[in-house]
Formats: sequence, structure tokens, C-alpha cells
Amino acid sequence: MKSLVIGVGGMTCQGCAKSVGDVLQELPGVVQLNVSLDSGNASVVYDETLVEPERFKKAIEDAGFDAAL
Repeated sequence: MKSLVIGVGGMTCQGCAKSVGDVLQELPGVVQLNVSLDSGNASVVYDETLVEPERFKKAIEDAGFDAAL
């Protein structure tokens, strides 16, 4: 298992944070997830054999937010 903190830009409300969490949770290998509106990031614990960090970034960007690994 690996952990990753992703900077997420563009979240303005709890609904935004939930949207980011929803798209990340759909990816394979996500074991634990926390999206914080206050700190503007998403913390993910994941199985690196099932998903790569770039997939998290792409999923966030496809949902309409900015992402920085």
C-alpha cells in the first residue's frame, strides 16, 4: 500500500469535496480516502499494483477540478 496527498483546486463547498471523493472512490485499489475542503487536498491510501497516481489526477480533472500530485 502507498499513500498520496493530492492538491485539489476549485473546491468551494462540501458538495465539491464529495464529488472529488466519489470519483476517486470509483478507482480500483483505493483502500482509504479523505478529501478536505479546508486544506484543499485529497489523501489516498491505495494498492499501487491496481492504480497509478496519474489516474487520480485525471479523475479529479475530468470531474472539473484542478489536481497537483
